[in-house]
Amino acid sequence: MNRYETTGHLLLTPVDREAPARVVRLREMNLGERVEAELDAFARRVAQTLDAPYAGVNFVGEERQFFAGLHHGPDAAASGYPARVLPRDHGYCPHVVVRRRALVLEDVRDFARFAGNAVVDESGIRSYLGAPLTDRRGIVLGTVLAAVLGTVCAADVVPRRWGLAGLTTVKALAAELTELLQQRGDRPA
Repeated sequence: MNRYETTGHLLLTPVDREAPARVVRLREMNLGERVEAELDAFARRVAQTLDAPYAGVNFVGEERQFFAGLHHGPDAAASGYPARVLPRDHGYCPHVVVRRRALVLEDVRDFARFAGNAVVDESGIRSYLGAPLTDRRGIVLGTVLAAVLGTVCAADVVPRRWGLAGLTTVKALAAELTELLQQRGDRPA
């Protein structure tokens, strides 16, 4: 059963009606259950490109999120955070998945919906930038059906002005990885 907490009238973890179908598709694509060196390398590239201490390739399920690709700088490694597996109500990637669009938080404490998130207290994360990874499964009446599988994201322990350049960059990186995952998913088993 999904657990949702509220602060006043704000829903901290968004309702995700597509999660069961996403989990099935992730299994079909053999994603979201194991660490992948290729995705760790991609996360490292995201961190370097955005000059961020944390970056990840995150697949969001019904109850948890799994960072199949993860990068953290040497200072972050000592804290043990970020973890490969987080509850679905931790962090900001589930919001990107449900919203189906990028999310820029220059200072998470500026937003009541996001300031109370467990990653703020447990990791000191103060800024976040993430974009969705989509899966194009088919065409119905000329419309591409796109499901969101997860995110490409970066985070920092200080407030960051990601700006339009950061947003454009994370979206481009997500589109690049989406294409790579799509090609991999199209290969015969």
